[in-house]
Amino acid sequence: MTTPTLRLADDSVTTATVDALVVGTMSGKGGPRLLPGSAEVDAAFDGALTDLLAMLGAKGKADEVIKVPTRGAISAPLLIATGLGEVDGQPTSEQVRRAAGAASRALAGTARAVTTLSRIDLAAAAEGTALGSYAFTAYRSRNGDGPLGQMDLSVPSASSAGARADLARAVAIAEAVTAARDLVNTPPNDLYPASFADRAVTMAQAAGLRTEVLDEKALRRHGYGGILGVGGGSSRPPRLVRLHYAPATSKAKVALVGKGVTFDTGGISIKPAAKMEEMTMDMAGAAAVVVTTVLAARLELPVEVIATVPMAENMPSATAYRPGDVLTMYGGTTVEVLNTDAEGRLILADALVRAAQDAPDYLIDTATLTGAQIVALGNRTQGIMGTPEFRDRITAISQQVGENGWAMPLPEHLRSDLDSKLADIANVASHRWGGMLTAGVFLSEFVADDIPWAHLDIAGPAYNSGSPWGYTGKGGTGVPVRTLAAVLADIADRG
Repeated sequence: MTTPTLRLADDSVTTATVDALVVGTMSGKGGPRLLPGSAEVDAAFDGALTDLLAMLGAKGKADEVIKVPTRGAISAPLLIATGLGEVDGQPTSEQVRRAAGAASRALAGTARAVTTLSRIDLAAAAEGTALGSYAFTAYRSRNGDGPLGQMDLSVPSASSAGARADLARAVAIAEAVTAARDLVNTPPNDLYPASFADRAVTMAQAAGLRTEVLDEKALRRHGYGGILGVGGGSSRPPRLVRLHYAPATSKAKVALVGKGVTFDTGGISIKPAAKMEEMTMDMAGAAAVVVTTVLAARLELPVEVIATVPMAENMPSATAYRPGDVLTMYGGTTVEVLNTDAEGRLILADALVRAAQDAPDYLIDTATLTGAQIVALGNRTQGIMGTPEFRDRITAISQQVGENGWAMPLPEHLRSDLDSKLADIANVASHRWGGMLTAGVFLSEFVADDIPWAHLDIAGPAYNSGSPWGYTGKGGTGVPVRTLAAVLADIADRG
């Protein structure tokens, strides 16, 4: 995990001893416009900065980064103009966050910079800067330019208690996201159920959380048929990790469940070879749940959080489960396996039943569950299903923090598509239509009716295999850590 040092600064940005100055631009009909709070910088360029940027081709659009040698107009030798796109009134936090991320990516190899984006939204500028400069270099023997070393965040008063609190919270959230990215980006020969469990426990115990790990013997003793079935084909047996954050005072108890398939070949129903290497990210939901539980402790939220995290490696072998097998899940429900590549819902089913035994006030699970999510919503929009009121609450929060959740239904008529000729339920439908929703319907069978529940399908948003954009680089994105953190904070405020 490599992120820059972030500090508050209240001195003049035009005379600051830095290597670069970051300003924000917006799209306008006549060309780029400077964000409010940039008058000092514009004056240093004799009021002609927008004209200069326009000559260099700037439009002010989102993800645009224009580099300008300052030639002594200000102390910094380089000015970075980062675009926010069209702004309707006040820039949104996500526009600031994304522009800050694009700028920090462009500043790789720079020792120190200062930004005026923090004058618009300090927390968003801090988060975007930290996340945009993220680089996973643990497995590189030769590194190129390192990330940005330090970003000074320009504010009216660097000694303001409110500003310090906002920065501390933003740093904690960004570090949680980057910790999730590190886990997702770690290759599966090093991150497998036992090692993943060890890393989760180390992180949790450092934050003062209670921990429990069930190995394959304990899983068998307690009847976790889904986790054992999925993990049975691997030489590296499965685990179930439990993390418990219990503050002195609590407004609610929240159960978090995350899919932790450390690598997914599809099992006997093996996947095509193309892009299979990306299945190292099939534990992104588990990573998000682990780091969010730790983050709740770090932020001292008055919410009890219990994480239940199943971890397995889905491999084909002589001991692998087969299409046609019937598994007895934790709690006694039987499932006919029609496709071993629909494995995530099997380990989640065990975990959901166990999580409900803690009698939580809310239950949230998250998983890279279905390719159908990507077909329906693309690579940047997570599908959110569950109890309608709670689903809509999480969806609104997800959109506020820039993780783009979209509410999806769980149609009752899809349940009959999961009918089994042998067992209580089949793990896939008899057709491929509405696969994201059918998976959600399957999971709903394992959730107690009296618990508000939400299921976040993050198959697309959890991993970026395309070009970097905003504060999102290639590889693990850390979605939905910021959504989960914001939901916990909202529950702390509203119950």
